[in-house]
Amino acid sequence: MDDLKKVLLPVAIALLALLIYASTFIVNQWETAIKLRLGEIVGSDYEPGLHFKVPLLNRIIKYDARIQTLDSRPERFLTIEKKDVIVDSYAKWRIQNAAQFFRSTGGDSGRTARLLSERINTSLRDEFGKRTIQEVVSEDRLELMTALTKQIDANAAELGVEVIDVRVKKIDLPPEVSESVYNRMRAERERVARDLRAKGSEAAERIRADADRQRTVTIADAYKESEETRGVGDAKAAEIYAEAFQQDAEFYAFYRSLNAYRSSFASTGSTLVLSPDSEFFKFFNQQYSNGGSGPSSRSGDPTAAPGPNLGAQLD
Repeated sequence: MDDLKKVLLPVAIALLALLIYASTFIVNQWETAIKLRLGEIVGSDYEPGLHFKVPLLNRIIKYDARIQTLDSRPERFLTIEKKDVIVDSYAKWRIQNAAQFFRSTGGDSGRTARLLSERINTSLRDEFGKRTIQEVVSEDRLELMTALTKQIDANAAELGVEVIDVRVKKIDLPPEVSESVYNRMRAERERVARDLRAKGSEAAERIRADADRQRTVTIADAYKESEETRGVGDAKAAEIYAEAFQQDAEFYAFYRSLNAYRSSFASTGSTLVLSPDSEFFKFFNQQYSNGGSGPSSRSGDPTAAPGPNLGAQLD
């Protein structure tokens, strides 16, 4: 009898532990759960902790209650201007009512994503249809996101989910429209570049003309100053010549003639044809008429020295 008890006791403890395990379930902090009895929902939205169920009669289905991300495919929408835009968006959502979520989607994540995407696209189409391209890409974009979130959250309530946020990642123009926009932008940039080049050329011509004017003025001033200096020098030279001529007019005339002879006879191989009694040969005639003693005494002064030897001067 004791041996039988020793065998049955561990079996009874194991069966009791198995019964307790089959009669309980645990809901974690990040989970929500529903209880089914023969396919009918008899309990939902359990708090985190330990809960009980009837073994074999009840079935527990758990879902992730954390925030999920739905990244939708880019879709094409029309603005109020009847212009196409390609919108890439995403949404943040989580399960709010597990029982309604099970009834609406059967707990299928793919079906949930499809139904939620349809509602998001419908709301985007309605909101973009009320606005221009300028409004959806400008500072009104925050207002657009807020309105979208409220509208989509209201539409998604029947799915048992809560839409926390909807954001537009990117708004693009269709390729055929983008090309025309880029062409207009390129033409506008080229026009601005031409205007800037024209203004630069105008400024360069103005600077060049001013530099040329300053150069001309500087050269003219320098020429004027040089001419004035040369005039002063010529006047001074003329004054010196005049004073020298007044001191001894005959000697001055003789000296000028010597310079003229030197300049005329300096080059070799040249022929000079003049009349013998020409004024140019005045001192030659005096040389021969005085017997080679040079010009006559100056102004009848008995103390005056005889004139210079013409041959010596020419040598």
